[in-house]
Amino acid sequence: MGATRATGALPAEVEELLNVALVAEFTVVNPQGRPVTYPLIPLYDGKLIYMTSSVLFSKKLEHIKANPRVSLTITDPIAAAVDNFRRVTIQGDARVIEDDLHSGWEGHIGDLWIAKEPIVKELIKKRFAMPLFWERSIIEVTPRRGLIWSNGNTAEPPQTFSLEVAA
Repeated sequence: MGATRATGALPAEVEELLNVALVAEFTVVNPQGRPVTYPLIPLYDGKLIYMTSSVLFSKKLEHIKANPRVSLTITDPIAAAVDNFRRVTIQGDARVIEDDLHSGWEGHIGDLWIAKEPIVKELIKKRFAMPLFWERSIIEVTPRRGLIWSNGNTAEPPQTFSLEVAA
């Protein structure tokens, strides 16, 4: 793969993008078998990818529960400002974590979210002003396979990678 070494489960080129990307295209499959894409903030812990979703009227959560096969793509060089931008697609299996919709996400991914978007720390203090926004489910993605376009040009064939599925 590349010259840099991964510190987690994914290739270093992918980890670098996940760690800085402010938006990724998260794609689920609807009941008709069609892909539906949502812009979400990817949070990476070295093994799994997390995102959050408001629980109000969330079709994406319904779609994940019906079909956990998802993909996450990073294509925006401005939202993922790194030297030598590359495009990445990660395919995996998702699950919805909704044990504690009111504040369970804070203990699970709060630090990752605040590290990427420091303003979240201040917004949490004002949660009474927009309480329904903070009723959140966690989307947890286990990466299985990926594609990397090292020079960002998707007209060229990508490099691929696979991750072993733990038994």
